[in-house]
Amino acid sequence: MLKDIQRLIQSQADFIISQQLPSGAIPWYRGGITDPWDHVECAMALDFSGRFSEASLAYKWMRDTQNPDGSWYSSYLNDKPQDLTKDTNFSTYIATGMWFHYPTTQDLDLLRYMWPTVEKGIDFALSLQQPSGEIYWGLSENNEVWPGAILTASSSTWLSIKYGTRIAKTLGVDKPDWDKACQRLARAIKEHPERFDRLDEDKSGHAMTWYYPILAGLIKGKQAEERISRGWQDFIIDGWGCKCFADRQSVCVAETFELVLALTRMGAKDKAKMVLDWVLQFRDSYDVFYREVYWPQREIRRSELEPRVNEKNTWTSAAAILAMVALDGIKIP
Repeated sequence: MLKDIQRLIQSQADFIISQQLPSGAIPWYRGGITDPWDHVECAMALDFSGRFSEASLAYKWMRDTQNPDGSWYSSYLNDKPQDLTKDTNFSTYIATGMWFHYPTTQDLDLLRYMWPTVEKGIDFALSLQQPSGEIYWGLSENNEVWPGAILTASSSTWLSIKYGTRIAKTLGVDKPDWDKACQRLARAIKEHPERFDRLDEDKSGHAMTWYYPILAGLIKGKQAEERISRGWQDFIIDGWGCKCFADRQSVCVAETFELVLALTRMGAKDKAKMVLDWVLQFRDSYDVFYREVYWPQREIRRSELEPRVNEKNTWTSAAAILAMVALDGIKIP
């Protein structure tokens, strides 16, 4: 089984690299957009697969495309900006990527090279932090503030700032303001949930809202167990995996792999392995995972499984790698 998992990790890395552009950008698929968050996740997955040169090229693409204010645009097509929205979660995620890269490669030179990029990205996000702790989601293409905070994005942002402070300490840089900002954001998430998802969105039915605070490490122990138990019936299709939305009868493969990560982080490894075993069925004959699959209304054979969206993308393969590596016993820092 271990050998099969290692082979599957490498086949996902092969797929990601096959889609990577000469510039280093990793689009969703050839001809598709590149968004900075999923691009970084793919680079992280390449690092954990031992594909360090391709990961380094991906990180250098982030430095090359960063805006002067520290942000990135929400999407690029063939390296040209498409959606000009600026997302604070996207701007900080480079810190998570670089913190993963350094322990796996011990490449201090690249860490130093990327430090200005990390620093500007986090500072952009913190420029939108409110006195009450939450960080607003982003800016429109006209640089108008979107005055709301999203729980899922905020959990990811918190983790990125935390990793950013670790990078700073590794490089001998003192960032006390980042520590304080990280603490304020954590308090807001844990103690004031009313400050998030309040602008007419209903995020309560989204699976990521359910598991992401656990995946980020904000909610732990008994609270994490209780949170998973409360949402299990709403989001899990037994034998298949995790739905994106509670009211949708389809399994989202990347979200299922992220749930595996969350379960692993909280120490529920038996449950994580069970969910991983479920979702491994949703791949084609080349071992590439589908993005989403329907839940059938009747019993069917595996040969009858059909993808809901005929899409196989890089970020689903990246999530698969991270989940399998975590369960394989390599501790995610």
